[in-house]
Amino acid sequence: MAVTGTDTRTPDSFGTVGVLGAGVIGLGVAADLALHGFRVNLVDHDPAQCASAPARLAEAARIAPMLRPGFPASADRAEAAVQIGTDPAALAECTLIVENVTERLDVKEDVYRLLDTLVTPTAVVAVNTSSIPVARLAAHLSRPERVIGVHFMNPPYLTSAVEVMRPEATTDATLARVGELATLLRKKTIVVGDFPGFVSNRVSHLFFNEAARVIEEHGVAPETVDRIFRDCFGHRMGPLQTADLIGLDTVLHTLDHLRDATGAPRFDSCALLRDMVHRGQLGRKTQQGFYTYQHPAREVPS
Repeated sequence: MAVTGTDTRTPDSFGTVGVLGAGVIGLGVAADLALHGFRVNLVDHDPAQCASAPARLAEAARIAPMLRPGFPASADRAEAAVQIGTDPAALAECTLIVENVTERLDVKEDVYRLLDTLVTPTAVVAVNTSSIPVARLAAHLSRPERVIGVHFMNPPYLTSAVEVMRPEATTDATLARVGELATLLRKKTIVVGDFPGFVSNRVSHLFFNEAARVIEEHGVAPETVDRIFRDCFGHRMGPLQTADLIGLDTVLHTLDHLRDATGAPRFDSCALLRDMVHRGQLGRKTQQGFYTYQHPAREVPS
């Protein structure tokens, strides 16, 4: 099922959009919004993330139009449209908030308790989660009908669709609001149910884990694994490149949550993946994962 918004909305009609979390995916969402003409308040509790965000935003704003033409805002205008800070009170003025904090249930639950004290009664909260059922987080807000899952794929400014997870309590108006946002971002919405991992990560993380297991058990080079999927199946990126882009810690957290939520041993993470995360080899964001990166935002293994 796809939902498309009306053509009567503009970025200005959304006022300011909040983005909570300035990591890889949160920064990408903020860049996507700003390049499409939205005003954005980007909030992260970590001063270091906020300090590095302007340079990362500038890099995304420069690269994105070369790879996906048609953004209405220039790079300079997009950079100016994003206000960055550590104070969550900046989210109080936002009509829609995209939450992108780390994929840990305890952390997210604390965030939603905080959001309940900040957001206006009409604000929509879009949960950008990899595996946690949206209704479980919405239960911590007094207006759960305003909460919906919107799974942005990485990098958001280069993708043409979002996976939307709709809990039973979510209203038609909330779903329509997300459809309007997606239309303005030049994206389709694909609506699925609200269950652990949803469709994309229920399948993709098995893919990532098994690709890592092939290396662990048979010594196949990462380049060989990824080339099979690029050259033989036409994938834009191989599974290990994609896992590096997402962040191996996020991949591991998602697998662990799926294992706990379903009880299925197929989600047991392989030893290689756990060891890499333990060593701090998290992919592009640490410049070392299955590949080594000169610059985490630019270098793509060939």
